[in-house]
This record gives sequence, C-alpha cells and structure tokens, in this order.
Amino acid sequence: MADLKSTPNPLFLRDDELRQGIELLFFGYRDFTARADQTLAAYNFGRAHHRVIYFVGRNPGMTVSDLLDILKITKQSLSRVLSQLVREGFIVQRPGTTDRRQRLLSLTDKGAELERRLTEDQRALVARAYKAAGAEAVEGFKKVLLGLINEEDRGRFRMQNPAGPGAGAAGPTGQGQGQGSGNTGSR
Repeated sequence: MADLKSTPNPLFLRDDELRQGIELLFFGYRDFTARADQTLAAYNFGRAHHRVIYFVGRNPGMTVSDLLDILKITKQSLSRVLSQLVREGFIVQRPGTTDRRQRLLSLTDKGAELERRLTEDQRALVARAYKAAGAEAVEGFKKVLLGLINEEDRGRFRMQNPAGPGAGAAGPTGQGQGQGSGNTGSR
C-alpha cells in the first residue's frame, strides 16, 4: 500500500496515486459497511436488503420500477429480497393510486426502526470523517464521488448550495432531507 501524503500531489493521475484511490475506496467501503453487516446478520439479511431498506426509507411510496432503476439489479434479484422484507414485516406494498398495477413501497414501523439503526452508525462514521477533513475536502470528495457515478444517475444529486440556510446537498433522489413532493416518479 502506498503512503498517504498530507499535501496534494500534482501528479494525481499517476498509476500509484490512482491505485491508492482504489485501495482507499475498498478499505473505506469495508469499514463503512462493517457495522451494518453485523446488524443485518442478526436478521439473516445481507447488503441487498440494506440497500432496499435504505432507498425505500428515503423515498416512501416509491415504485418497484423506481427501485429497480436505482439499484440496477434484475427483477428476479429484487423480488427475492423484497419478498422476504414484505413477508417479515419490514416493507409494505400498496397498489398505485392511479395505476393499480404499480406497487408502491414503504417501510413499516419495524422497517423504519431497522433503517434508523443501520443509518445511524454510517451517518456517525461519515460525520466524523467529514469533520476531520473539513468543508473544502468534503466538497472535493463529493465531486470525486459524483465523477464515479454514471452520468444518468448524477442528475439525482445536486451539490451543496452555499447560498444560505436550509441549503444542503440533496439525497440520492435529488431532493433534500425531509422534503417530499408526494410524487412517486423517479424521486
């Protein structure tokens, strides 16, 4: 493993620097998911369950189609995970209000509690890292992550608006925390 340098390297596109970035992503993701994996194991759930619970929690009333679009997995894979979450009382499915063929997904109280527990640890980890890095580094980090995301999904996010109070980075749906339009489209 390459040593981390405390000052920016003007040769950041060299192979060693790029490989270090790859390693940092691997180790960061490992530690980001470690505690959640322990919690999920108690339910016999895996990371796919976590992703479904997280995005349904962030987008109550979302359609199965929208969830498939976010997760980029097959219907069969989602069906297996979603069926278990519904059967065990973490998610509820309701027919659409205008199109009864749609299945609208929401967390139950049990699901919301699990989502809170899973997110709480990850939120604390990200907050600690953000605080240690500082605002400028956080904005740079967000730009790098946006650069890793495919162009289609980048539109789900908007960068922090330094204009004033209440301005903040949007979530994966393009909406800020706590905001909702009631729309069940690709929120």
